[in-house]
Parts: sequence; structure tokens; C-alpha cells
Amino acid sequence: MIRTYHELRRLETLKERFDYLALRGRVGESTFGFDRWINQDFYRSKQWRDIRHHIIARDNGCDLGVPGFEIHERPIIHHMNPMAAKDIVDGDPEILDPDVLVLVSHQTHNAIHYGDEKLLRRGPVERIPGDTRLW
Repeated sequence: MIRTYHELRRLETLKERFDYLALRGRVGESTFGFDRWINQDFYRSKQWRDIRHHIIARDNGCDLGVPGFEIHERPIIHHMNPMAAKDIVDGDPEILDPDVLVLVSHQTHNAIHYGDEKLLRRGPVERIPGDTRLW
């Protein structure tokens, strides 16, 4: 399945967007292995830094672009469709396409790759007058 930002935007909640992107991977599963230097060079490139700034602004600094879930530290630009070393080496234009990139928090990024919705940040608890229970 090819995931896109314009499809993701149709989903309103953080949970719905997470379900759309979840990979249900395993901790320690190799992505780049010995070719890790290739993606590290890519992530230091001017092209990547430029698109990274664009995505942060487009998503208003919010996790998965959902208002109310602002990211205050460690923002990550997530490739909705996993990329491989070959994509970087071949210069595949999709790796810089804003329609396959989304802003996520470190916590959400880990949930997408290795976990489930239990790792997601919860929204604010709505309090009502007379509510004396703790969160």
C-alpha cells in the first residue's frame, strides 16, 4: 500500500492517522544495516534540511499534523513509505516528495515502527466542574 499525505489528511484523529501509518515492525529489525552511512549522509544534505523545514511548517509543528498535538522537542520527518538505501543511491525523487512525508514526535515514530497505539501521546483530559478524580 502506498501511503500519501493527501490521504492521511482525510483522517481527523491522531489514532486514525496512526492506524493508517502503523508498520507493526519489530524492535531491532534492520532497515539500512551496514549501509546506514548512506541515509546519514542523506539526512545531512541541504535538500533534506530544506524539505524538513517545509514539512514542519506545513504541519504547524503538530504530531501527524493534528492540531493540539504540538511537538516541543525532537521533531522527526517520517517517510510514510519506508525507503531503502537504493532509493537514495538512485536519487528516487519520492524520498523528497512532501506527499509522502509527515511530521511526527519521537514517541509516535517509535509507535509507527515498533509498537501500537498504547505508545501514542494522549490528548488533554477534559475536566468538568465538580470533577475530583485524578487523571
